[in-house]
Amino acid sequence: MTDSPSLRVAFAGTPEFALPVLLELLHSHHTLVGVLTQPDRPKGRGRQLAASPVKLAAQARVPIGQPEALRSPEDWAPLAEWRPDVLVVVAYGLLLPQAVLDLPPLGCLNVHASLLPRWRGAAPIERALLAGDTETGLTIMRMEAGLDTGPILLQRRVPIEPHDTGATLRDRLADLSGPLLLTALEGLAQGTLVAHPQPAEGVTYARKLEKREALIDWRRPAAEIERQIRALSPWAVAETVRVDPETGLEERLLVHTARLGPADAPSPASASPGRILEVNGNHREGYIRVQCGSGSLDLLTLQRPGGTRQGAGMFASGHRRLSAQMTLGRDH
Repeated sequence: MTDSPSLRVAFAGTPEFALPVLLELLHSHHTLVGVLTQPDRPKGRGRQLAASPVKLAAQARVPIGQPEALRSPEDWAPLAEWRPDVLVVVAYGLLLPQAVLDLPPLGCLNVHASLLPRWRGAAPIERALLAGDTETGLTIMRMEAGLDTGPILLQRRVPIEPHDTGATLRDRLADLSGPLLLTALEGLAQGTLVAHPQPAEGVTYARKLEKREALIDWRRPAAEIERQIRALSPWAVAETVRVDPETGLEERLLVHTARLGPADAPSPASASPGRILEVNGNHREGYIRVQCGSGSLDLLTLQRPGGTRQGAGMFASGHRRLSAQMTLGRDH
C-alpha cells in the first residue's frame, strides 16, 4: 500500500507498448478517468476496421475518446470533461497542442523509450539498435510543445544485449514502464518529483521508420547489416533480391535472422558485395554466407513472400539455384 494521495489520471496511448502502463494504472490506487487512443484503422487483408490494443484493453472499464486530431476544443472535449489531475501519454501518436498540455493541473507526463535527449522522436528503439548503442532506457518527462524536449523527471537505464531485436528490446522496456510511471505519480502526488532540463549536448532524432529501410545494401559492413536485420524485426522484415543471372528476373527474399560470418572466413579477392560465398545445407545448423562491403554475413532464417519461414539449410535445399557464386541485391 502507498500513502500517496490518489490522483485522477487520464491516459493517452495506442499500441501494445502502451499496455503495461495502462494496466498498472487500472490496478493502482489512482482513479483512471478516461483513455484517449487513435481511431479504429483498417487492418489485415480484409481491411476491416480494428480497434487499437489500448482501446481493446480499456473500453469495458473507462470512457474512451478517439479524436482524429487535437486541433480544436471539440477534439479534446472528452479530456476536459474527465477533469484529470494529470495526463499520462505513452506512444499515443498524435501531437498535443499547448491548450491540451495546459488542461491537467499537474501537467502531462510522457513515457519515452530512450535516454533523452538521445533519440527524440518516433522510433527510438529501432534507431538505438541501428546505431549500435550498447544501452538505452526509459525517460519520464513533463511534456511541452517541442518534440520530446520537456524536462526529465525519471530515467531507467537498460543494456542492449548483443542479440536484441526491435521486438525483444521493446518488450523489456514495456515491462519496466508501468512501475516507473507509478513511481513518478507517487512523487507527483507528494510534491517530491523534481524536473531537470534536458542537456543541450547529445541530442539525436529518431525519425520514423520507412519501408525502404528494410532493403539490404550489401555494400555496407556486415555489422551494420546484422543490426539492421535485428532492429527491424518484426515491424518490417529485412529483405534482399536474388537476380537470376540467366533471365534477369528478380525474387524477393526476406531475411529474419543472421549472424556475423567468421573473421577468418575465406573470401575470394574478386567477391563483390552480395555474392553468395558458401551454402551450408544442414537442415538444423545451415547458413548462407554472403559477402558484404566488409566482412561476411551468415543468413540463418529466410522466407519467400507468401511462404513460410525456413532455416537457411532447408531453404537452400528447396532452392537449388540459390548456390555459391550467385549474387543477392541489386544496384542501389
